[in-house]
Amino acid sequence: MPRLLLVLVLALGLRAAEHPNILFVYTDDQAGWALELSGHPHASTPNMDSLFKRGAYLPNSFTVTPVCSPSRASLITSRYGSELGLTDWLHPGREPYMGIEASALTWPEVLQQAGYSTGLVGKWHLGLLDEHHPTKHGYGYFMGFRGGGTTPADPILEKGGEKRRFKGLTADVLTNEALEFLEREKDGPFLLSLHYRAPHARWLPVAPEDWAPFDGLDPIIPNPGFPYLDVERVRRMTREYLASTKSVDRNIGRVLARLDALGLAETTVIVYTSDHGYNMGHSGVWHKGNGHYVLTRNPPPTANIPGGQRPNMWERSIRVPTAVVWPGRVKPGSVVEETVSNLDWFPTLTAIAGTQVPDGSVVRGRDISPVLLGEAENWDNSLFGEYSTHHQSRTHMRMLRTPRWKLVRDFLNPERDEFYDLSADPEETTNMIYHPKAQAVVDRLGARLLARMRAHGDRLAGP
Repeated sequence: MPRLLLVLVLALGLRAAEHPNILFVYTDDQAGWALELSGHPHASTPNMDSLFKRGAYLPNSFTVTPVCSPSRASLITSRYGSELGLTDWLHPGREPYMGIEASALTWPEVLQQAGYSTGLVGKWHLGLLDEHHPTKHGYGYFMGFRGGGTTPADPILEKGGEKRRFKGLTADVLTNEALEFLEREKDGPFLLSLHYRAPHARWLPVAPEDWAPFDGLDPIIPNPGFPYLDVERVRRMTREYLASTKSVDRNIGRVLARLDALGLAETTVIVYTSDHGYNMGHSGVWHKGNGHYVLTRNPPPTANIPGGQRPNMWERSIRVPTAVVWPGRVKPGSVVEETVSNLDWFPTLTAIAGTQVPDGSVVRGRDISPVLLGEAENWDNSLFGEYSTHHQSRTHMRMLRTPRWKLVRDFLNPERDEFYDLSADPEETTNMIYHPKAQAVVDRLGARLLARMRAHGDRLAGP
């Protein structure tokens, strides 16, 4: 090889290592259990599993708020929803004026300023107005939908600033656009955020090959003996939910194949995660942190909790399927057991991209690169979370979780306080908040909870 060409090749390799491409894949409502790799008996996710095995699988990855808008806000700003004025999902009818403020610094903005070509394909859900648009928050290109939902087929999407109907299944349409972005920006460095709509309800239609594994399936469900559980409805929803997840999996295969074909696999960091988890008949509930009972007879309503509602911070609602593929750095097939959250992506991805969080910026998360590389020492595995509901119910839930214990205080409805021993009761079936033997731990965690709240100015903590 001529000397000049060799120098050029080495220089390009160094540039790719210092500023790798980043593909951030974000599903909507995908539970940590909705993955073959997690051991679910019916999930069909071979492409997701293949992706996860290319890098590190993070089984203890969480969101700090188990509902769309505040979770997405925390993802891109590394701040809590209560700091941003976004504490529940943005309702397009009641809150068409609300969204993420222009002053909120995001990691796509930092990468864009560092020279990355940036694009978002798919769901935004952080404001409908032009002032809240993704292109005001670091994305140079946007194709998708600003609100919280669209149809699973023939969606109306925005592209080039114009809305029009796209024919086809939504997961396929979004993937088609992502593949075009990869072709266009293959010389990099680029950031592509691919935010799927699935497996958010409505789940059907899906492609015939995505429905085939579940057609006629009599699925195993978590607790069919739960009092008054609508078992047949749970079974039907399980089939449809897993088929919707399968539609994402098939498209992940398309994306991985295109990265390989373009020669980008070794220069692209891939993050796969979801905005929050999901319940499917677990504890008699379906949905996420703003859970709905799926019973034939609901518990009675209270002043702030209508009948049929079950707001929660359960493990199933906050745990999300997560993987990081970092070629040449993260060992394929590794499993990272440390606790991480969606707040951590800002400092982590800016570090991976070879840039820095601007001085003076408020960032609540941590760079998890040392964890991914097996270099972390004395990692704090506690997790603080929050969720103030104001649509279907009215609550002010604040949570402190450790690998063993979980305390949830509802500052608006203290009779709803919860405490669980996760080691003995991982399904959170037994609330021990008033158990005499638990009081010392409850008090200790309660003090830590208030300290975490005060650290970011949560007014509910008091002076």
